[in-house]
Amino acid sequence: MNTRAKTAALIKEFFSSSNYAVVGASTDPSKYGNKVLKWYINSSYSVTPVNPKEKEIEGLSCVPNLSSLPNLDPNDTSVSIITQPSVSKDILTEASKLGISRIWLQPGAENVECQEYANKVGLQIISGGPCVLVNGIKR
Repeated sequence: MNTRAKTAALIKEFFSSSNYAVVGASTDPSKYGNKVLKWYINSSYSVTPVNPKEKEIEGLSCVPNLSSLPNLDPNDTSVSIITQPSVSKDILTEASKLGISRIWLQPGAENVECQEYANKVGLQIISGGPCVLVNGIKR
């Protein structure tokens, strides 16, 4: 399977979940962490913002980390990450420990270390360019 077909298959699998989390969600409308969260909201997905410094973003209750997601079902949860790569690696580690394997590293959230770690632990990550704002599947 070529890279484009593999990415398309990963995106389709990513959007087969019932629950979504946006790690790095932001209250600042100019930040991608806010734009991506709004995309999920406007696309009618059940989404939880993840940010340890906020209580609420865009009217949704915020949680500090993936471990705090309400009704966490690792097999039915997909996670978009919009953080610095050094933070993204920690999020990937937490996701792996929780059994969450559907991860979308938004552009700028990834680096070689993140990719190598994901490959090592078997996470199904989307990275290297695709962005949910452009490539997401709306309901």
